[in-house]
Amino acid sequence: MKKYIRIMRLDHWIKQFFIVPGFVFAYMIVRPEFNMNVFLRFIIGFFATCFIASANYVINEWLDAEFDKYHPTKKYRSVVTEDVKGSVVWMLWGVLTIVGLGLGFLVSVSFLVMEVFLWVMGILYNVKPIRTKDVPFLDVLSESVNNAIRLLMGWFIFVPGIIPPCSVIFGYWTAGAFLMATKRYAEYRMIGDPSLAGKYRKSFEYYTERSLLISSFFYAMCSVFFIGIFLIKYRVELVLFIPFLMVLYCYYLYLVFKPDSAVQKPEKLYKEKWLMLYCVFLIALFIVLMYVDIPFMQMFVDNQLINI
Repeated sequence: MKKYIRIMRLDHWIKQFFIVPGFVFAYMIVRPEFNMNVFLRFIIGFFATCFIASANYVINEWLDAEFDKYHPTKKYRSVVTEDVKGSVVWMLWGVLTIVGLGLGFLVSVSFLVMEVFLWVMGILYNVKPIRTKDVPFLDVLSESVNNAIRLLMGWFIFVPGIIPPCSVIFGYWTAGAFLMATKRYAEYRMIGDPSLAGKYRKSFEYYTERSLLISSFFYAMCSVFFIGIFLIKYRVELVLFIPFLMVLYCYYLYLVFKPDSAVQKPEKLYKEKWLMLYCVFLIALFIVLMYVDIPFMQMFVDNQLINI
């Protein structure tokens, strides 16, 4: 069963911690009571998301086998190299789906809706005739929408039935698009052959290094814009957080150019020591700015003109 366990990509479960910011933003805006019941909902919701993500990974590996054989590293995946049976794969996909949705139901109805949304996006992304991963730019946007879904999951764990501000949803979505576009860019550079890259991923037939790099820059600007709106609206001190967030995007883009960049495999980013240390610093800075009032920051939102 090891080959079937591998296609579940259990090492990718760490990505599901992207639900945490939604949890934090809910506390930041609504200030609901945090108790053991909420903590249990978070644990159940986290594993529900992991199971749905694994269901999506299973069909991704199965349906991508004919393309992954052209990728320098993915050609060693179990579905490409071993005798993996389709009947077992689809049964595994069904079991993961049922378990994930069942756990999601225990959290809340609104959380369950997001679980279904995440599951449907896996089908739209991987399964023909739609298969959005084959369409340039739509492949990035349709995969990164999972980022926004995870944000909503974290939010609905804490405050089911209330929709968060659109600015933070779009900011989180475009942040995910930045991550996906830079991943595509790193992969395209690593393959180094446009014709071979097109055989691996159909959208690469239309991309160039320039278009991928420019698009990632666009997504980064959109993300900072929307997140900036959200932060200024709900706590002006968080304006000071924005420049440091920009540095994070710039450093992440710098990592793209490293040989065998971890950007290609985001689940391995924890090995980038300086990136992790900077993220810890950002978390600490965010907490400080959340609770420390800085009176002169009011000038950023004050409508009064200053007389000289």
